[in-house]
Amino acid sequence: MRIAKNGDVHVSAPVGLPRTTVEKFVAEHLNWIEQARKRTLARQQQRAAFYGQLPLKTRKERAEAIARLDAIVQPMVERYARQMGVTPSAITYKAMISRWGMCNIKTHAICFSIYTLLLPEWCIEHVVAHELCHLLEPTHNARFHALMDQYFPNWRAARKHTRLIQS
Repeated sequence: MRIAKNGDVHVSAPVGLPRTTVEKFVAEHLNWIEQARKRTLARQQQRAAFYGQLPLKTRKERAEAIARLDAIVQPMVERYARQMGVTPSAITYKAMISRWGMCNIKTHAICFSIYTLLLPEWCIEHVVAHELCHLLEPTHNARFHALMDQYFPNWRAARKHTRLIQS
């Protein structure tokens, strides 16, 4: 049994298990469901408050945020790209809340969430190194982790910090 982000209860049961058994199970766990829904709502409110810190409603607000982030990201991209021997084809910014960055390995274009501006600078640096490492290794395999260890040894702590915000 699990609680979806919207608060719905999802129950998985083996095929053939009587519906009454499933309903009884749910009824016996109503306390847990209530607590889990409260935690889910609290996480959603926390996320909304975090992302709401950065106003992006107008073109001017968006342009100002992108300019501020670009001033931080560009020097990092230049430094890490030089160290790694890679060249991104483009750097863009979007208001993404499901990820901090993404790399198109076919075109070598990298996109950063404008919301990375809300992160501490060392976490922004982690996102930059992470996306550039994808130009060398497209998947999150052992080679990718070795590259992250080489170029940004503190990546595990940064990932932990940024995942707390997104959960």
